[in-house]
Amino acid sequence: MKPHGFHREAEAEYAQAAQDYAEIGPELGGRFYDEMERLIAEVCRWPAMYHYIRPPIRRHFSTAFPFGILFEDRPDHVRIVAVMPLHRDPDYWLHRLTN
Repeated sequence: MKPHGFHREAEAEYAQAAQDYAEIGPELGGRFYDEMERLIAEVCRWPAMYHYIRPPIRRHFSTAFPFGILFEDRPDHVRIVAVMPLHRDPDYWLHRLTN
């Protein structure tokens, strides 16, 4: 399994989404966190299994929450570029490819 890292904005949106769900209810926040960690573990284990959304970025969507993980499979790690709410503009994260 490859290690992973976050683009700084992806890390911030993950933390914000977890906080938003925790404010609704601590159990819900915990379920959101567990689900996102499951998605991250799966992309780190089998990164080539997921479809390209825009090469070199691949996607893995949650079935439990309206969120997806957008990531780049690099030789030495998986770089998560977005923890994306699915109701958002699908291209909002594109600027992250250059930094």
